[in-house]
Amino acid sequence: MSRSKTWKNLGICAIFGLLLSWMVSCWSTPNTPTTPEIEFWTMQLQPKFTDYFNKLIDNFEAQNPNIKVRWIDVPWTAMESKILTAVSGKTAPDVVNLNPTFASQLAARQAWLDLDDKVTPEIRKQYLPNIWQASTLNGKSFGLPWYLTTNVTIYNTDLFKKAGISKPPTTFVELAQAAKIIKDKTGKYAFFATFLPQDSGEVIESFVQMGVPLLDPQGKAAFNTPEGKQVFQYWVDLYKQGLLPKEAINQGHQQGIELYQSGEIAMLSAGPEFIETITKNAPEIGKVSAIAPQVSGKTGKKNVAVMNLIIPRDTKQPDAALKFALFVTNTENQLAFAKSGNVLPSTVQGVAQYQKELQSKGQLSQAEQGRNISAAQLSKAEILIPAMKDINVLQKAIYTNLQAAVLGDKTVDLATSDAAKEWNER
Repeated sequence: MSRSKTWKNLGICAIFGLLLSWMVSCWSTPNTPTTPEIEFWTMQLQPKFTDYFNKLIDNFEAQNPNIKVRWIDVPWTAMESKILTAVSGKTAPDVVNLNPTFASQLAARQAWLDLDDKVTPEIRKQYLPNIWQASTLNGKSFGLPWYLTTNVTIYNTDLFKKAGISKPPTTFVELAQAAKIIKDKTGKYAFFATFLPQDSGEVIESFVQMGVPLLDPQGKAAFNTPEGKQVFQYWVDLYKQGLLPKEAINQGHQQGIELYQSGEIAMLSAGPEFIETITKNAPEIGKVSAIAPQVSGKTGKKNVAVMNLIIPRDTKQPDAALKFALFVTNTENQLAFAKSGNVLPSTVQGVAQYQKELQSKGQLSQAEQGRNISAAQLSKAEILIPAMKDINVLQKAIYTNLQAAVLGDKTVDLATSDAAKEWNER
């Protein structure tokens, strides 16, 4: 009995000791957050939008007290390398702001969360369908559309008047005609386009706008056709006839901006908000500038630049991350961001409300006129170069061979076939 009582007392002491040890460890452990925290990366939106995002996050956390958000803004030039490193090291944020072109490169490696099973058809229908497609690859959705811009044509009314042209061109055929008239009458160029491989995609997008598919369903080059050769010929003729600045082969889109602001070209393809920059940098040019719809081909398709929100597949909190991404991209929050950032929302209701509010103002400023035109183009706007692996390789193949053709080193037929061959044998 004495031995039994002793073991019983020892057992009670052991249990008490364990409880005491657990309590002490709890007291001595530093404060560990019990509320999950998601990390959110944006691209170069500070300091202009700091107040907007702080308020947005406060509202989200008030509605979702069980979720905290840590916002990190990454410089534009650093985002690609930073997110690549983070994804490779499995330290990626829970939600990240990218564009479909770059995001598709990692989507091909299955780095992102597949949203098709996560987002209901009802929620998906809230976004513009052609814009939703921008964040899909091989039929799978990898991102939520966020804010948009569609280019417009900013043109110099003074140069158009001197050339005797009453309205800016709307098609590539009209653009070539206007380019000759403007050069003959004023000695200036109509516009600037670049053949620099790592720069603007304006020229490669023109293939799609002129009705030439870049790739076939198997991913092989589809532009080595009579129609594709006509697009090559179009750009070669413009350059060889002296209707494009010689810098087209070795300078990027920034050169076009400088030429427009100095009055050397009559047209500039840019976002509507850029009219304010022109007015600030070159007041005399700003005074005679007006805005028209984007030039397109026989398809009538317009280009659109899309920013989206992506959720890495390795996130430990996919549900919380998706809830926050949907909150950021809902109509109310997109409208608020669009108004403060001079961009366009990507939800159906958001665009309708955006246009309604603009049109109710009556007299619109130049920038507002541009945004109204930009929004009106969304019905025919799409990512002209869809998400695909190695898009940079395709652009390089087309542009370097186009350079060879405009310099006379290759015929148009050879340049077209060589570009297709380089892509197919990559």
